Amino acid sequence: MISNVLSIAGSDPSGGAGIQADLKAFSALGAYGMALITALTAQNTQGVRSFQTVEPGFVAEQIDAIFADVRVDAVKIGMVATADIAAAIADRLRHHQVRNIVLDPVMVAKSGHHLLREDAVAALRDTLVPMARLITPNLPEAGVLLGEGEPMTLGDMRVAARDLHRLGSEWVLLKGGHLTGHDSTDLLFDGHTLTELSGQRIDTRNTHGTGCTLSSAIAALLPRFDMIEAVRRAKAYLTDAIAASSRLAVGHGHGPVHHFHALWTQDGAR
Repeated sequence: MISNVLSIAGSDPSGGAGIQADLKAFSALGAYGMALITALTAQNTQGVRSFQTVEPGFVAEQIDAIFADVRVDAVKIGMVATADIAAAIADRLRHHQVRNIVLDPVMVAKSGHHLLREDAVAALRDTLVPMARLITPNLPEAGVLLGEGEPMTLGDMRVAARDLHRLGSEWVLLKGGHLTGHDSTDLLFDGHTLTELSGQRIDTRNTHGTGCTLSSAIAALLPRFDMIEAVRRAKAYLTDAIAASSRLAVGHGHGPVHHFHALWTQDGAR
């Protein structure tokens, strides 16, 4: 049976991040994608110019409309923007007893533009994190969630992964992409076993939407695989999507990854 996977996130009109990246990853990995918008952004590969949020009550209505009609096998949460939106999402997902929630705590865009208002950090940490089967923070996001400095070494990451798990999610995937070195090591922790997932670091500027893509890839795979296998496969998919990103010519800043690298020929045809 084909999985139905819902993205709750912001919109990126340039197509590289947010719900657009999520829908591409869902589709590339064989899931039926659905998208529920929390915020509209004015952005491109060079940065975010501004964003406008959707009224929390309407976010709740979108969730109820989906669950009243469609079997939802997994939910990926990205940009929530405000405390009120975070609360609305938590309330409705709790009501619908959602199991496979992958939370990507989107806080800052590649350009440095803040996508999570200050009052929303506590709401995200206290209401959405404990509901998640998996959270996928990068190192700066981990520092914000823990209220301390950003992890700077692999040793710091091991400590932070355990501290993040105490916030209440079932699993933590702490992404090490901000560390230096030839490899990019992520840590997956379930409260008992710490699994190190190393991957090749690719020399490219085309990293727009990598966090969105990884979390949505995991959400697409979770209905079919256990957590460790879903994360391994999602990480491999993202690595290949980054490696193939030079086949695209999109924008003048941080270009997008190639979500359909395995499906398109060099000229974009099937």
